Amino acid sequence: MNKNIWITGASSGIGKALAIKFANEGWKVAASARRENLLKELSQESENIYPFPLDVTDVDQCKIVFKNIIEKFQNIEISIFSTGIHDPNSEKEFNLEKIRKIMEVNYFGTMNSINSVYGYYNNKKSGQISIVSSVAGYRGLPAAGGYCASKSALTSFTESLHFEMKRKNVRVSLVSPGFIKTPMTDQNDFPMPMIKSPEFAADQIYKGLVKKKYFEIHFPKAFTYFMKFLRILPSSIYFRFVDFLVLKYAIIKTKRE
Repeated sequence: MNKNIWITGASSGIGKALAIKFANEGWKVAASARRENLLKELSQESENIYPFPLDVTDVDQCKIVFKNIIEKFQNIEISIFSTGIHDPNSEKEFNLEKIRKIMEVNYFGTMNSINSVYGYYNNKKSGQISIVSSVAGYRGLPAAGGYCASKSALTSFTESLHFEMKRKNVRVSLVSPGFIKTPMTDQNDFPMPMIKSPEFAADQIYKGLVKKKYFEIHFPKAFTYFMKFLRILPSSIYFRFVDFLVLKYAIIKTKRE
């Protein structure tokens, strides 16, 4: 049986690196994203990559695209949902419109994608669903209210989905990256410790999905374990620590200017 995978958010960043990684490992890749021109460029990277343009905020389109994928490949072993947006400049102050847009893409876009495959895996009684979240979902961070909320929601939902799908022999996994150099993180105007390449992320996810089969695939380990430690701190201590880091960065930035 051919190894087939569906990846959303495949036009750039982690999704693009994943498509290339799986294609190079011999998988047939159904690559979805909103920007058709970038998908076309991606498909030229390997004969194993097939573009399926998709706007994940359109629930009906998600169903149609997955139906087309099944008609093309007959079987999809793994579905990875990695669509995500973030605009740090717009989140420095409360902006309901921007928060709604982030939630619509990051959270509900992923829900639309899961909705399109739920019945398929429910009947198949095998396979994997993987959801790309972020360590930003562990706790609230400055100037990232909408983004953190969307990723926190994804993390909690993935844990709940694990319990449900486990009874149906379908594996569910959560991907929690640290800082990855992508067009999205290029917008950040603050230091990003231990930042890694999309190719590093793709390697870690591939190992976690295909070889080690963990529930949570998180990396780089030194950074993510530190973030997990912050997760268990009392709020009063956590707030003081983050305020200290913000102040320290502001002083360094002022000196550079």
